[in-house]
Amino acid sequence: MHEIRAVQTEAPSVSGASARETRRCSVQVLEGFAAAEQGREVELPPASQRLLAFLALHAGGCSRARAAAELWPDAEESQAAAVLRSTLWRLRQAAPELVRSGSGGLALGDDVGVDIRALRNLARRLTRPETEVATDEMDPERLSGILLPGWYEEWVLVERESLHQLQLHALEGLAERLLYAGRPGPAADAALAAVRMDPLRESAHRVLARVHLEEGNASEALRTYADFKDLLWRELRIAPSDRFARLLGPLASGRPPRQAGRESSPQAGSSPQAGP
Repeated sequence: MHEIRAVQTEAPSVSGASARETRRCSVQVLEGFAAAEQGREVELPPASQRLLAFLALHAGGCSRARAAAELWPDAEESQAAAVLRSTLWRLRQAAPELVRSGSGGLALGDDVGVDIRALRNLARRLTRPETEVATDEMDPERLSGILLPGWYEEWVLVERESLHQLQLHALEGLAERLLYAGRPGPAADAALAAVRMDPLRESAHRVLARVHLEEGNASEALRTYADFKDLLWRELRIAPSDRFARLLGPLASGRPPRQAGRESSPQAGSSPQAGP
């Protein structure tokens, strides 16, 4: 099992807000769309917004053919290519520094900051137990944000679900790190953030129950299990996994502990596991 690390060094990456402060050009896709060039917000028509958002989600850029096909899937290939050329021309008139092109490919400008990239970077590091994460990065708020709410194109829905899953895994990973670092309060906050994001996700409830057990709060752990069990039955007519029940041991079955005065938590005296 890999050791989970937390270091007191400054983070190698910056949050979305910090990134916008250090870059004069930016594209925002979390909690809504916005674009800025040279420190001023740029008003763009819907087609230009969609093109910028699409490129913001493809850090390495993409071909013109792919962008046209994804953004205008119902149009003929030649028509989609023509619409892309028109959209690109209008975008360059409004904000020439936001997009670059070459050899048939498109990408955001090299100096354009994108809020989702900082979030993804942090989330991916949090899901790798062997990766060091700075203490000041261990904040659930840094993992929050819905991708382009109100946008329902297929490519947005796919990316939104991908980000959603990454955020959930990262929040659970963050809870594990905080628990390992002896910070059960913030660990519970991270686990609760995952529960709120997906109330039917068992692994999030398991991490929360583990936090309670590590604190010696058996009643809170049992209530977490019981509430989740009731919710799962109401919504899906299924029961929690045996893994969740084993975590709580006799508590989950309603039996008293075998030895009075002894902590019943299977995690007592051991470090948190790398996974939920």
